[in-house]
Amino acid sequence: MCHIIITELIWEFSICVDPLLSHVILNITITESSNYLKKFFNLTEEEGPAVRRGISPLNKKLAEMQRFFGLKITGSLDADTLAMMKKPRCGVPDEQVARFSIFGNNFKWQKRSLTYRIENYTPDMSVAEVDYSIDKALQVWAKVTPLKFQRIYSGIADIMISFVRWEHGDYNSFDGPGKTLAHAFAPGDGLGGDAHFDDDEFFTFRSNRGVVLFIVAAHEFGHSLGLAHSSVPGALMYPTYSYRNPDTFVLPQDDVRGIQYLYGEKDPSVDDPKPPTTPDVCDSTMVLDAVTTHRGEIIFFKDSFLWRSYPQSQTPQQSLIRSLWPSAPVDIDAAYENRQLDTVFLFKGRKVWAFTGNQPVRGYPKTLTAFGLPKAVRKVDAALHDVNSGKTLFFVGNSYFSYDESRKTMEQGYPRLVNQAFTGLTRRVTAAFQHKGFTYIYSGPYMYEYDLGTGTLHRVLRNSYFLRCTNS
Repeated sequence: MCHIIITELIWEFSICVDPLLSHVILNITITESSNYLKKFFNLTEEEGPAVRRGISPLNKKLAEMQRFFGLKITGSLDADTLAMMKKPRCGVPDEQVARFSIFGNNFKWQKRSLTYRIENYTPDMSVAEVDYSIDKALQVWAKVTPLKFQRIYSGIADIMISFVRWEHGDYNSFDGPGKTLAHAFAPGDGLGGDAHFDDDEFFTFRSNRGVVLFIVAAHEFGHSLGLAHSSVPGALMYPTYSYRNPDTFVLPQDDVRGIQYLYGEKDPSVDDPKPPTTPDVCDSTMVLDAVTTHRGEIIFFKDSFLWRSYPQSQTPQQSLIRSLWPSAPVDIDAAYENRQLDTVFLFKGRKVWAFTGNQPVRGYPKTLTAFGLPKAVRKVDAALHDVNSGKTLFFVGNSYFSYDESRKTMEQGYPRLVNQAFTGLTRRVTAAFQHKGFTYIYSGPYMYEYDLGTGTLHRVLRNSYFLRCTNS
C-alpha cells in the first residue's frame, strides 16, 4: 500500500493504490473526477481561509458522494470512489441523500392521465422492441399509482422521448459510450417530463451484453414523474445502472413508497407480486444466503444484494450482486473463495458460477457434478474452503461432503453427518466461511465459531457479529 499526493490548483487529497485496481486509477484523471462531482454533486471551485486550512470543496463533495453511495467516508479520492465514478449511470444530479427522494411537491403532474411520444428510434433495436420497452417502462409506474399513459404520434406530449448524442439542445450534453446513459426532466413546462437517451450507448431488449432499454427508461420516467435519486442500493431510482431481467422485474418497495407519496396508491390486484424490499442488517431475524471472503474482504449475500466488509471500514457497503458480477445469479445458495486460484464460486440450484475479480471464469457455469457431487444433490446449502487443508466442505441437508481442490476429486468416506463433526449444530447450515484462523458456520440467525483443526466450539454468536447494525 502506498500514498500518492496529487495536487490540482489548491486541492490536495490522497489515493490509496491497490495493484489490482491500479488500472482504474490510471484510467481516470483528476479533471474527470472533478467534472463528475461538478455534474452530479454541485461541486464549485472556492477560495478563502477554509480552503487554505485544507477544507476544500473537493474534499467535502467527495465525502458527500461517499455518504450517498454507502462508501467509506474519507473525503479522498480512493479506489472504491474512483470505481463508482466509472460506473454507467443516469445523468440527473444526486443532490439529495435519502431513501426515496423527490424534486419537491411542486414538481409533480397535477393530472393523472399523461401523454408520451417517441420522437425517433435507436438503430440498436427494432421499432417494435423500442415501443414495447417504453410502454413496459411506463407501466412500471402505472401499476402502483392512479397514473395512466397514452401514446400520441404527433404534437407535444407531456413526456417527449428521443435518442440523441452529445450536445442536443438542452445544455446537458451527453459524453459518448459507457458513461451517462440518459437523463430526464422533472414535471413542468417546456422540457419538463422529457426523457433523452444517449444513442452512443448500445441499447438492448433483454440481453445483458448491452444496456437494457427498459431498465434505463423505467428509471428515467421516475424522474419524469417527479422522483429524484434514491440512496438505497437495489432501488430503481439508484443512480448507477445494474442489469435486471425485464421479464421478472418488480418495482422495489423504496420506489413504490416514493411514487405513491406523490400520486397516491392504486388498489393492488391480488395477483400482483409484492414489491421486493432491500435487506436490512438491523433485522435480527434475517438469515443470510451465503458468506465468503474475497481478496481480503468478507462478502455477505441476501436475495439480490450483497454487503462488502473491508478490513479498514466499520460500515459494510451494500450493493446489488450484479453490480459486482453482472452475470452472477441472485438468491444464491452458497459461496466460497479459493485463494490459490483467486476465484470465488457461487452456487444456485444445480449450477456453479466462478469469478476472478469481477470477471467470469471461462467454462462456467458448470453443474454440481463437476465437483464430484452426486446427481441426486439438487442444491448446496453452504460451502466452506479450509485454507489449511485445501479441502472444501459442501453442506447438503444434515450431511456434508469434502472436496480435494488440488486433486479435483471428492474424498472417499463422505457424506458424513454434520452434527458428528460440528458440536452443537442440530439445524441446517445456511452459510460458512473462515476468518483469522477460525471457522464460522451459520445456522438460521446464529453463527457458530469453531477451531476446525480440533473441532472445538468456542462461541455461539448472532449473525450480526460481523455484519453489524450501524443505526444509532
